[in-house]
Amino acid sequence: MAEKLEPAKVLYCGVCSLPAEYCEFGPDFGRCKPWLLENAPDLYPDLLKEANEKAVDNVSDKLQSVGISSGGADGAPSSAQAGGTSKKEEVKRLPGGKLKKKDRQEVIIEKVVRNKRKCITIVKGLELFGIKLSDASKKLGKKFATGASVVKGPTEKEQIDVQGDIIYDIVEFITDTWPDVPERSIFFIEDGKKVQAA
Repeated sequence: MAEKLEPAKVLYCGVCSLPAEYCEFGPDFGRCKPWLLENAPDLYPDLLKEANEKAVDNVSDKLQSVGISSGGADGAPSSAQAGGTSKKEEVKRLPGGKLKKKDRQEVIIEKVVRNKRKCITIVKGLELFGIKLSDASKKLGKKFATGASVVKGPTEKEQIDVQGDIIYDIVEFITDTWPDVPERSIFFIEDGKKVQAA
């Protein structure tokens, strides 16, 4: 007679409801970390080491703020306190650990050809100058008597698509309509390279 097998027991995450070993591939691993540290520390030993390092950093920060640190025993301030605040600068990090870059204030204009004859002029970056994209698309559509709409680009950022090849006329229109946009911060994409419009 064959041996009867027991069903496998799977630990599911209490936050994202995925199996615990797949949490790192889930939608928000950062929210799952505390639950995993408490309920499945053996699955992610790196998290346990990271949590211990953070705890040590927090304790040292608290000790420095109170005044107890590796300074002299006679009450002399330590070198970190004597130099002013030793607060580390907060850096925004993305989920993969990469640093988040600040968006440069620049307008990028690109011409895309469809079906070998129809052109679309794409305008990116106007929102960085405080310009509402829906208003800008209406003004562009009226000025050049063509269709213009706000769409999400491949990077999930909004951009303005204008029908037609208006790539060289649009620079003057942008600088005249919105004086906050300097001409030196307007760039074209030509043959895959960024070229200054001025």
